[in-house]
Amino acid sequence: MTMTDKLAKLAIDAPAGTLLFRDGDEGDEMYVIQRGKIRIFTEVRGQEKQLAILDQGDFFGEMALLNSKPRTASAEVVEDARLLRIDAKTFGAMIVSNTEIAVRLIKKLARRLDSANTLIDLLMHRDPKARVILGLAHEAEFNGEAQPDGSVLVPLDMSGLATQVGLTAEEVAAVLRRLDRLKIVEQTPTGFRIPDVMRLHEFLEFLQMREKFGDVGLD
Repeated sequence: MTMTDKLAKLAIDAPAGTLLFRDGDEGDEMYVIQRGKIRIFTEVRGQEKQLAILDQGDFFGEMALLNSKPRTASAEVVEDARLLRIDAKTFGAMIVSNTEIAVRLIKKLARRLDSANTLIDLLMHRDPKARVILGLAHEAEFNGEAQPDGSVLVPLDMSGLATQVGLTAEEVAAVLRRLDRLKIVEQTPTGFRIPDVMRLHEFLEFLQMREKFGDVGLD
């Protein structure tokens, strides 16, 4: 039996709303998404913090296999999914027999480290305006969904973004109202639409200049 045949037998269907695992669970399997979407989230001080929305071709849950430690986040199906559920033995065989899988894993771990470093830098800022803009830039880069018109959709709501950047919903709303007036960010029912991510980065530079050279209002 080929590896492809073995993997086909590992496929499972999971409807939207299925909780695959919780933060703190023991982990003895990982998942590869063949179809559907998965939300990765954790809980910080009693509030959910969304970490990522994963799509076809992504994989998750591998850290529990690599370090034999409990899960560090929860995973929920948000769009009916077909997944490959892979145990530690099969995972080891895949790594040994397929260099491409090993390289993808290394790249994913490096990207995760970059994301963590960006979040640390974000939380170092005292200015709530800088935090919100850095948070949106981070989400656009790591979890954003490219739209046909060239814009990027960040699939977070107000409370999710507030939790991400360590601010209250009221503080985030005040910044977003100003960003909306400047047409840098638009709030939609499905998330935050960023028409031009470059403009967001340019505004970040403006905030950094303000920190260095003195206070300049957003208005």
